[in-house]
Amino acid sequence: MSDTRRRVKVYTLNEDRQWDDRGTGHVSSTFVERLKGISLLVRAESDGSLLLESKISPNTAYQKQQDTLIVWSEADNYDLALSFQEKAGCDEIWEKICQVQGKDPALDITQDPIDESEEERFEEIPETSHLVELPPCELSHLEEIADLVTSVLSSPIRREKLALALMSESYLKKLLGLFRVCEDLDNREGLHHLYEIVRGVLFLNKAALFEVMFSDDCIMDVVGCLEYDPALVQPKRHREFLTKTAKFKEVIPITDSELRQKIHQTYRVQYIQDIILPTPSVFEDNFLSTLNSFIYFNKVEIVSMLQEDEKFLTEVFARLTDEGTEDSKRRELVNFVKEFCAFSQTLQPQNRDAFFKMLANLSILPALEIVMGMDDLQVRAAATDIFSYLVEFSPSMVREFVMQELQQPDDVSIGQQAEEREKDVLLINVVIKQMICDSDPELGGAVQLMGLLRTLIDPENMLASTNKTEKTEFLSFFYKYCMHVLTAPLLANTVLDKNLKDLQEGSTKSNPVCPDNFQTAQLLALILELLTFCVEHHTYHIKTYIMNKDLLRRVLVLMNSKHTFLALCALRFMRRIIGLKDESYNRYIIKGNLFEPVINALLDNGTRYNLLNSAIIELFEFIKVEDIKSLIAHIVDNFYKALEPIEYVQTFKGLKGQYEQEKDRQSQKLTSRYRREARSLDEDEELWFNEDEDEEEAEAVEKSRMEDDYSDGYGKYMEAKKGAANGANNGKAVALPPTSPPATPNNSSASSVKTVALTASPVVKTALVGLVDYPDDEDEEEVDEEEEEEQSPRKRPRLSS
Repeated sequence: MSDTRRRVKVYTLNEDRQWDDRGTGHVSSTFVERLKGISLLVRAESDGSLLLESKISPNTAYQKQQDTLIVWSEADNYDLALSFQEKAGCDEIWEKICQVQGKDPALDITQDPIDESEEERFEEIPETSHLVELPPCELSHLEEIADLVTSVLSSPIRREKLALALMSESYLKKLLGLFRVCEDLDNREGLHHLYEIVRGVLFLNKAALFEVMFSDDCIMDVVGCLEYDPALVQPKRHREFLTKTAKFKEVIPITDSELRQKIHQTYRVQYIQDIILPTPSVFEDNFLSTLNSFIYFNKVEIVSMLQEDEKFLTEVFARLTDEGTEDSKRRELVNFVKEFCAFSQTLQPQNRDAFFKMLANLSILPALEIVMGMDDLQVRAAATDIFSYLVEFSPSMVREFVMQELQQPDDVSIGQQAEEREKDVLLINVVIKQMICDSDPELGGAVQLMGLLRTLIDPENMLASTNKTEKTEFLSFFYKYCMHVLTAPLLANTVLDKNLKDLQEGSTKSNPVCPDNFQTAQLLALILELLTFCVEHHTYHIKTYIMNKDLLRRVLVLMNSKHTFLALCALRFMRRIIGLKDESYNRYIIKGNLFEPVINALLDNGTRYNLLNSAIIELFEFIKVEDIKSLIAHIVDNFYKALEPIEYVQTFKGLKGQYEQEKDRQSQKLTSRYRREARSLDEDEELWFNEDEDEEEAEAVEKSRMEDDYSDGYGKYMEAKKGAANGANNGKAVALPPTSPPATPNNSSASSVKTVALTASPVVKTALVGLVDYPDDEDEEEVDEEEEEEQSPRKRPRLSS
């Protein structure tokens, strides 16, 4: 649609009272059967999708602003706006809206629910007498006030007016003052009315009211009013909890009074939202959006104020790493940093970046390295949460720190230092050991740490790094200094007994050394999950490690575990390796006969149709479908007798069929090669005989010519002989004339050689065969063979040669 007059942007108002751009398109007004009325439709200019479909309701208040903007509310707290590219388009749609509602297009607003002009509505709104008539703030009128507050909640306009009325003449503060009077008089009816009033005022969702209610002077009275829920027999004791039970702990004294006040306020408001107020229904959820925003911005302000106080944070981290700090104090410090990081999640992305960079500059990672290795479970758990914030923010920052640990200056050499650090204090090794030593029966902490390790070793989040060598350097570091720590429990629980090789042939048990402890089995499953991830995402490093450590053999010991989930993890590890279709892996598997424990597990499983059975069958099915010839040959040659009885799937018969087909193909290929060489021999022989026939014809011609020459020569010869005889008598010698030697019709070879010598034909040259072998002829024959190969490259060697 090329008409720019109807080109618009669609906006919606979010919870933070900010306009969100929903897209650009073209607007039209048309009758929609489904909505039973004229509606505004906006279709995206990019793909024609529907951005907006809104029925023009006769009772909806539409407002035109700044000549190119139309604003209205679809429902409570759901505002929409159309921003037009041109004024003409805005005017056209505005006229259509006014036409549907029967209004004058000259007006800028189509509805006035209280029959007041827009000017009166906004200029006279501070005068509460024109808006909402509030009853006198007295005990006798509490019921009337409660009814008024409850009645306005369904109307956005009336909520707005009531909020402004409550703000005038400190009416809200006077109401809270009545609470103290009612409590002193033990006036339960009045207290119940105050509960309804305060709860309703919170649902007015107005930040200006919150500023009054949550001030130091009023917040405890607000909490007190909310204790007296009419639905409860006895009031709750929220104030007692906030003042006596909940203690504000200053890990380091905060000298900024404003910061202290903001922390207290945020905690109490959060308590009101999470504990005191009932969970809002779907219809009430939007009523508390401003309360959420109030808490959100308070947290942002707290983080910003703490960031600016460099002296405070420096002291926090100094005490955190100080060996002389008491355990209880260190626990408080770690919990403070954890809460600090949690608050930072409310920051905008650019501010959050600055926050974590500030923590890095304050040496948070070295501090975590110390506290994560402590015995206190609470400290370790809090440190893990902090570490997770850092890894999620920037895995590269953590990787860089870990690799720099080996390069920090010390009194010992770097090599000695690396050796010492490798044992205990490398941050990643500390994390791995904490994962391994998790005392939780469900391994909740171990699962969390495994996820963090996976993030750190994931090459996908290394690609965007400015340091292009990060992937290579970090993976080399990890496999050199950390991988042995990760696999230690696996290797310890899968010790191979050499005596097991002497077990009788009929035994299907590959190794009885398997973890029976459920928690250990869970831990090994986590480690295998991480190793499987490495197989998928690391190529060279994990392959080298698996082959050097014979790791797959150790993993497959777990196929004998009584815990099926662990056997499945081991099988999944092998499946990922085979799924790579890497011949070096295949040769390793074949050489180590590593299918044996898998097939034993299949046979031990018997006829049970379960997940283990299906997973093993799928492994062999993959090999069959992908036609991995080396593995197929190995399986059929070594295990087909054991697998042949399995007929409920056609997988193994299919493997056997593919194996036989491949053998037939190889046999046919070999036979065809022999036949091609034989055909080459026949062609040579036929060519030979054809050449002989041609040569015989040439010989006949030559013979006839030679006979003529012979008769002529013979006459001359006889004459010469006579002359010679006469000359002999006279003592003189006579030279004989040159003659051709007589042809030998039966020696076609000799004549053939002659022909070759005359014609220099490369084909006939192959028939050059010496009648007598001399030692010196070998070199000449080699030269002839080289020339023959150059001139006849397509010729195959004969079977007789």
